[in-house]
Amino acid sequence: MEKVLNGAEEIRFEGNKVGILISHGFTGTTQSIKPLAEAYARGGYTVYCPRLKGHGTTPEDMETTSYQDWIASVESAYEWLLERCKKVFVVGLSMGGTLALYMASQYKRIAGVIPINAAIDIPALANRTDAEGRFIAAIGSDIKDPETVELAYERTPVRSIGELVSLMDKVKQRLDEIHCPILIFVSDEDHVVPPHNSEVIFESVFSEHKELIHLENSYHVATLDQDKEMIMERSLEFFEMYTNTK
Repeated sequence: MEKVLNGAEEIRFEGNKVGILISHGFTGTTQSIKPLAEAYARGGYTVYCPRLKGHGTTPEDMETTSYQDWIASVESAYEWLLERCKKVFVVGLSMGGTLALYMASQYKRIAGVIPINAAIDIPALANRTDAEGRFIAAIGSDIKDPETVELAYERTPVRSIGELVSLMDKVKQRLDEIHCPILIFVSDEDHVVPPHNSEVIFESVFSEHKELIHLENSYHVATLDQDKEMIMERSLEFFEMYTNTK
């Protein structure tokens, strides 16, 4: 077993009968979504942020995992929430948003989904799957706030990029399976995931209730950036709105 980095551990809060599953992103950790988790817990919700398999340890550990392993990580968290909650919402940053979209397409009981700078097509990264060597430079910590740093890998396994591309392709084909309410956050300037991804998601889902919110003061890791308070406020409003429905 690889040692988990300090700050990369899974996060759980037991609260009321409404569960919130939050997923971090590719090469990232739960540190990137901890402010959201804490805000939701203060709101009384039951929260689970799993550590995706192969993340929060070493790039060599991540290299041995597949996108199916990452799906299994969020599915396990979903089962934990279902045992305690009557309703479950899914939230995710970057690839975590991709996983959240997968969950919403797969599990019709999910009450709503909030993707934040979710990835379904990253041409610049997809072109690196045949890069020479096992690792390329890090993609983490794309944050506008100069005082904030993301806890993420300093190298990206090339093999894992191929797994991410496979996951994005899979989810892109399933967007029309999403019918639950959706609240999409997108940074206007993002140096990792092209903002157009969120526009495609908005146009492709079959949700009757859908909204796209632009973030003007954040880069990719918006959950740690200068719009994080707005993300907290708007998502809490979303949970309240769709908790009080049937």
